[in-house]
Amino acid sequence: MKAIILAAGRGSRMKTLTDERPKCLAELRGRSLLDWQLAALRGAGIADIAIVTGYRREMLAGRGLVEFHNPRWAETNMVSSLACAGDWLACGPCVVSYSDIFYESAAPAALMDSQAALAVTYDPNWLALWEKRFGDPLLDAETFRLNPDHTLAEIGNKPGNVAQVEGQYMGLLRFTPAGWAEVGRIRAGLDAALCDRMHMTGTLQRVIEAGRVPVAAIPYDGPWGEVDSAEDLAAYQD
Repeated sequence: MKAIILAAGRGSRMKTLTDERPKCLAELRGRSLLDWQLAALRGAGIADIAIVTGYRREMLAGRGLVEFHNPRWAETNMVSSLACAGDWLACGPCVVSYSDIFYESAAPAALMDSQAALAVTYDPNWLALWEKRFGDPLLDAETFRLNPDHTLAEIGNKPGNVAQVEGQYMGLLRFTPAGWAEVGRIRAGLDAALCDRMHMTGTLQRVIEAGRVPVAAIPYDGPWGEVDSAEDLAAYQD
């Protein structure tokens, strides 16, 4: 099993914290977000890890990681960055991690155990965390609805109420070559501008709507967090 960390973007909502460094180098409890991710992935038994770079790529060198570079990082979204690692995704299963999250090794381990062509982890107990981060959890929440067989029915839309959010997508997922091929098939039918703008949850929703590849949803109840701002870093310190 291999892993790919998506670290091309700057993270402009972090403001001055990313003036001189990529978002994944922001520190939480004495170590960078990237170090948290590497520890969790390696703790799950993943030795081959790549990173997709963009902004300040030189600061991510010398860490024993395979580099895939997105030279158009400033004008494209996350799925285009992931496509830069297409050779890995086409050859075997890969865990894919956003670079602005932290989690424990149990999360990628659960993905590794899945037999699904495409799987995501989610937090079923998300509400308390989102209330801590935002006060009103619906300010930032997206829909996350499940089918009876625990595959995804909907993701990434604006919810009208909390009941439409059965869990929080974490930014940690796993593709097999078949799962990635379905993403490629969908992207091939889009114009170039839309491909550039497509974010991950929007892509997953298109996969769901196409109905060819189910997206397995795997619950995770361990410690984790998403860092979008300096306030988030402060909220996770204790």
